[in-house]
Amino acid sequence: MVDAVPCLRLFGPARVAAGTGADQVEGATVAEVLDGARRRYGAPFDAVLATSTVWVNGAARPAEFPVGPDDEVAVLPPVSGGAR
Repeated sequence: MVDAVPCLRLFGPARVAAGTGADQVEGATVAEVLDGARRRYGAPFDAVLATSTVWVNGAARPAEFPVGPDDEVAVLPPVSGGAR
């Protein structure tokens, strides 16, 4: 059931590489969700993911962190820029 999987939120270059800002990808851990996203979106997404931070529900989490249907896994690519 689609409602029983974590929500994957994608920002910046990750969003561009995947062609979407949100999706649902099955997985019991952060690593499983990201592996599913890699298979779904391919090499361009994988390249962005290599330099991104992954958060679960607003906090950085390791790959082995468990996730469930009420969780949001967010891929946050590095941000550059600043005041001029």
